[in-house]
Amino acid sequence: MEKLKMGDLARRIGLMLAALSLAGSAVAQSAAPTQQVVVDAEGTVQVPAMTVPVSSLLSPQARAYMAEHLIQMQKPELLAQKDGVPIFMQPYLERQNALFAYDRADSRIGGVHVYDYRPKAGIAAENTERVLINLHGGGFMGCWPGCAELESIPLTALGRIRVVAVDYRQGPDHRFPAASEDVAAVYRELLKTYPAANIGIYGCSAGGMLTGMSVAWFQAHALPRPGAVGIFCAGATLSAAGFGGDSDYFNGPLGDARLPPPYPNPASGDAARLPYLVGADLKDPLVSPTSSDAVLSQFPPTLIITGTRGFELSSSVYTHTQLVRVGVDAELHVWEGLFHGFFYNADVPESRQAYDVMLRFFDRKLGR
Repeated sequence: MEKLKMGDLARRIGLMLAALSLAGSAVAQSAAPTQQVVVDAEGTVQVPAMTVPVSSLLSPQARAYMAEHLIQMQKPELLAQKDGVPIFMQPYLERQNALFAYDRADSRIGGVHVYDYRPKAGIAAENTERVLINLHGGGFMGCWPGCAELESIPLTALGRIRVVAVDYRQGPDHRFPAASEDVAAVYRELLKTYPAANIGIYGCSAGGMLTGMSVAWFQAHALPRPGAVGIFCAGATLSAAGFGGDSDYFNGPLGDARLPPPYPNPASGDAARLPYLVGADLKDPLVSPTSSDAVLSQFPPTLIITGTRGFELSSSVYTHTQLVRVGVDAELHVWEGLFHGFFYNADVPESRQAYDVMLRFFDRKLGR
């Protein structure tokens, strides 16, 4: 009889807990926001305020780095440049100088100012007949030498290879195609020493864009194509709002803590947001190589690197798709949860992974 009463009590407790659970669920539902996603007839989506945490898939170091970056992007004083180095990047450059041993010559090649990097450990035997050309980021209006240093130092030291960083002309003082002309001048001069198949070209952001533009420029001016190229933090497309595609809108807030551009975008239709490209035609393959299959199909092996929070993500994915479609040997590597130009911080494991991908790619694709 006692056992029966205990069983009955257990059942009653179970029913009470279930009822409390249902009641709690009902309260939660009634307290939930009444806002909802709105979609218009053209498929434009309006999303109410939402909360997005740092990705749980990042390394602990990268999670802290991501949070720090988002906070820094909300402090305009840290975005200013001092002697060509954005202030928030200065610690990354100091850290690279502590980590990597290299020599740098301030020089001119083909009449263009360059920094010429070589590893203190000496160029590896397999790289004696190879060279990399770096085209730095900075929106075609700054970050020399800051971005050039951050993009060149790890590769010259870790890869034990010569890297030539080009101080190409930028806006607003100069406009397209000035930068392409400068890259071609350096490339033409290096061709006197290195076979085209042994020359790799790469860059991040504006430098990634310029890498694609330069390949198209070489074609138009009867220069041989390089052995391989790297389009990092960029793609081979442009829009009045950025690089084009979905990530023009959703990755500004997530990757750089800034509002997305207005929609409909009031810009005139050309790349008006970049002074260097004012007046340029986005359908010109010398500006957006993806606009021409004939140009795109003649690209060398191409490595594309981006992050899921990079505002270039859509352009990177689209560029890779189009390269593969026309038969080009192309690789796309996307780092989860990270932002535009994430690999400038050499202490983050994901950055070291990116360096490894870059160096292995050029080692496989360049001649010896």
